[in-house]
Amino acid sequence: MRVVIAGAHGQIARRLGRLLTGRGDTVVGIVRNRDHTADLEADGVTPAVLDLESASVDDVAEVVRGADAVVFAAGAGPDSGEARKHTVDHGAAVLLADAAERAGVRPYVLVSSMGVEQARQGTPQGMDPVFAVYLQAKLRAEDAVLPRTALDVVVVRPGRLTDDPGTGRVRLEHGVEYGEVPRDDVAAVLLAFLDAGTGDVVVELVGGDTPVADAVAALP
Repeated sequence: MRVVIAGAHGQIARRLGRLLTGRGDTVVGIVRNRDHTADLEADGVTPAVLDLESASVDDVAEVVRGADAVVFAAGAGPDSGEARKHTVDHGAAVLLADAAERAGVRPYVLVSSMGVEQARQGTPQGMDPVFAVYLQAKLRAEDAVLPRTALDVVVVRPGRLTDDPGTGRVRLEHGVEYGEVPRDDVAAVLLAFLDAGTGDVVVELVGGDTPVADAVAALP
């Protein structure tokens, strides 16, 4: 399997890249910062240096062409301002979808966030305004990507991410209560979705009792 990961130097993305390359799959990782390429190469991932805030659809399609799936795991980061939430968390996700369509790649996995539905009505009372913009940008990305008939879209909304060791057991449903989940387990869930070839799914993800493969297989 050949997988292209956008935001490939992120913590979840690197875990996913290592899972894929560790079993012999080919991974191309899109990164903006050339200084990150050595880390990807150490993971067995082939870097593609591309700024998704300024690249064209054709630029990205050239990287994506021939892939079996794409994964959007990019994010502006917690220290970025409101503007970059829109250009990265929303705009770059849409750009990757446009490129996947142009390149004829159907499977598209979008890493989103629990809480996005709260942002549909604006800024919830008591929520940090910048975080609210982040959720709104993620929600706009979901709304822009999910209706596309040329893509098989999986949206995974993890809860609060931790660096605890993965358990291999999760709760993967729509409408679960907010909770924590190790990044290791998020990466394992993304891998399971890539293997399953599932599409048109939106699920929340927190720690739980169900083995990852079983949780993915149980989805309608």
